[in-house]
Amino acid sequence: MENISVFDMLKIGVGPSSSHTLGPWRAAERFIKELKELNIFDKCSNIKIDLYGSLSLTGMGHATDIAVTLGLTGADPETVDTNKIEENIELIKSFKRLHLNSEYYIDFNFEKNIVFNKSFLDFHSNALTFTATINDSEDYKSTFYSIGGGFIIKEEDSDNKDKSDEHTLPFPIEKASDLIEYTIEKDKQISEIVLENEKSWREESDINKELDRIWSTMLDSLYTGVHSKGYLPGGLNVRRRAYDIHTKLLGDSKYENKEQWLEVLKSINPSFRDIFKWISCFALSVNEVNAALGRIVTAPTNGSSGVIPAVLLYYICFVNNKDTQKDIRQFLLVAGEIGCLFKKGATISAAMGGCQAEIGVSSAMAAAALTELLGGSVDQVTNAAEIAMEHHLGLTCDPIGGLVQIPCIERNSMGAIKAINAAELALETKASHSRVNLDEVINTMWETAKDMNIKYKETSEGGLAIAVNIANC
Repeated sequence: MENISVFDMLKIGVGPSSSHTLGPWRAAERFIKELKELNIFDKCSNIKIDLYGSLSLTGMGHATDIAVTLGLTGADPETVDTNKIEENIELIKSFKRLHLNSEYYIDFNFEKNIVFNKSFLDFHSNALTFTATINDSEDYKSTFYSIGGGFIIKEEDSDNKDKSDEHTLPFPIEKASDLIEYTIEKDKQISEIVLENEKSWREESDINKELDRIWSTMLDSLYTGVHSKGYLPGGLNVRRRAYDIHTKLLGDSKYENKEQWLEVLKSINPSFRDIFKWISCFALSVNEVNAALGRIVTAPTNGSSGVIPAVLLYYICFVNNKDTQKDIRQFLLVAGEIGCLFKKGATISAAMGGCQAEIGVSSAMAAAALTELLGGSVDQVTNAAEIAMEHHLGLTCDPIGGLVQIPCIERNSMGAIKAINAAELALETKASHSRVNLDEVINTMWETAKDMNIKYKETSEGGLAIAVNIANC
C-alpha cells in the first residue's frame, strides 16, 4: 500500500507547473545527488538535458528549461528569490556557464544543452534525461519522470517497493471506504484520522508548524496576486484581473501587510454577487502569481493551486469570520487526504489525465474540507468530494501557447465555485440518497483519463490550444 503524507500533496514551490517546473527542478537536484553518490560530481564538465513528451511540447511555456537549470545550480524552489530568477537565467545564457550546485562552474549553452525532443518515452509522458560528461570522455545518463504534483520517479523505482510503503501508519488508507470505516470505528472526523497518521511521521507540533507555513505561503500568494497589476509574461498579453477585481470591490487602498489586509476582508459584508466576485478574485490572484513564476503551494498541483486558498479564504472571511488556526489546519488536513486518495486511485497529472486530474481533484479536495468545517458528516464530506469531481470528469488540458494562463487561470475560479456548491449540495443530501460514492468517481476519473486522446493531455495539440490564433493575442 502506498503511503502518502498530506505534505506530499501540499508542497511549497515555484510556478507555473508542478509537473513541468517543480518536478524537473527536483529531478535536477536528485541528479546532482546521484553524481555525488557515485563520486563523479567533481569530474563533470558538461551536462545535457533531453526533454520528452509533454515536457518537450509545452515545456518552454511551462518554464521546464528554467527549472532544470536552476535545479542544477542548487537553488531550492522553496527558498529561491523569485524576483531574481529571470536575472540569474540571463546571466547563465550570456556567459554560457553554470555554477553547478553552487560549487564550481561548467560550460553550459542554455539553447543547446537543453533539447526539446518532440517524442515520447514509453514509461510516462513527462520524461527528462540528464547526461553528464565525466572526465571529458565518458557519459553518465539518468532518466526521470515527472508524474504530477511535483512527484518524480525513475522507471526502476516502480519495480521496487517505495520507501513510504515501508512506513507503518495507524490507519493505512488506500480508498475512501477505508477512511470512512476508520472514522466510524473510532468515532472521529476525517481530519482527526489524518492527523493520527501524520503523527507517525512527525511530532504534532511540527505538523501544526508546517500547516501554518503552508497557509502563510498561500496567503502570501493571495495578497501578492491582488496587489499585482499589468500583464503576465509569455507573449499572450494576458492581463492580470485579480488586481482589477480587487480594486473595484475594495478600492485602491494600501495595506502594510497581508494580516492587515485579511482583517479588512473579514470586516466587509458583501452581497451574494460580490461573494462570487471575491471567490474568483482569490482564485485568479494565486494562479496569476503562479503564471508569473511566483511562489505558491501545490494543491495538488501548481496549475490548480488557486482553488483551495480561494475556498479557505471564502470560509474565513464570509462564513466563519474568525480565522482560527484550528479551522485552517483542519481544512488542510482533509483537503490533503482527499488529494492522496486521487493520487493513489487515479492521477493528479494533467499529462496523464487532462485537467480533471488538476482542477477536478483540487475542487474535490476543497469541497470535502469545506464540508467538514461546516459540520458535515463523514459521508457528506466524501460525497462533496464526489460531487465536485463528478462535474469535472473529462475536462481536458489544452493550454494555449503551452502557458499556464488560458484557460488554466479561469478554471481555478470555476473549480473553487464548484467546490462551494458541491459542499452545500452534500450538506443538504442524506447519505442514503447518494447513488455514487467517492471511490467510484475516482475509478471513473482514471478510466476516463485512460480513454482520453493524448492531444488533450497537456500537449497543446488539441482543444483551445489549436483553436485560438496566438498571433491575434
